[in-house]
Amino acid sequence: MNKSVYFVYYKGFNIDIPENLSIHGIDISNHQNSIKWAMVKAMQEKNVSINFIFIKATEGLSSIDLQFKKNWQEARSQGIVRGAYHFFIATKSGKAQAENFIKNVTLLPGDLPPAVDIEQLYGVSPKVMQRELNAYLVRIEEHYKVRPIIYSYASFYDSYLGKDFDSYPLWVAHYLEEKKPKVHRHWDFWQHSENAHVYGIQGNVDFNVFGGDSIAFRRLLIKE
Repeated sequence: MNKSVYFVYYKGFNIDIPENLSIHGIDISNHQNSIKWAMVKAMQEKNVSINFIFIKATEGLSSIDLQFKKNWQEARSQGIVRGAYHFFIATKSGKAQAENFIKNVTLLPGDLPPAVDIEQLYGVSPKVMQRELNAYLVRIEEHYKVRPIIYSYASFYDSYLGKDFDSYPLWVAHYLEEKKPKVHRHWDFWQHSENAHVYGIQGNVDFNVFGGDSIAFRRLLIKE
């Protein structure tokens, strides 16, 4: 299991940040509007800077995030490790949603594995959601030849996913926790705040930390 972390307040980011983990990042979508990427890259306070960014790519069967192409290109041009994620709609075909993502996202060596954001049932049974999510994950892994990352809230994961999906890397959201997210498995990324301030981005942004060291982080990235 992951080690406990301890938080220290960073004035520039305007949040408490885990002090004993070293790889930090944010996640963005069109809600952040137009981003000044050079400012994001340059921001640093003591030992903390933006090391990775998860970028919303697609949603449902056919939607693509309005800022995705620009954000995807700019993150790479600034030398920031990037990852793309799909917002999953449990009422829709998982395989068809995977095709939407595949059509719009080309991964290159050095990118993070593809992520899928699952956080609502939308009125369907857990069994239906699990079936379609599994179909999505299988198709994504088949195409990209890498294990996808699952993003979810700690409570949703434990209630509706759990052991059937424990073999996938986990990006877990749980705010206002002092030591670690309350999820009953190993986690790889922790979204610990939704109120960070980052230069070059209007409004607040989600802040994340990787649960391992730099060697484990590099091991996770898309290979040549």
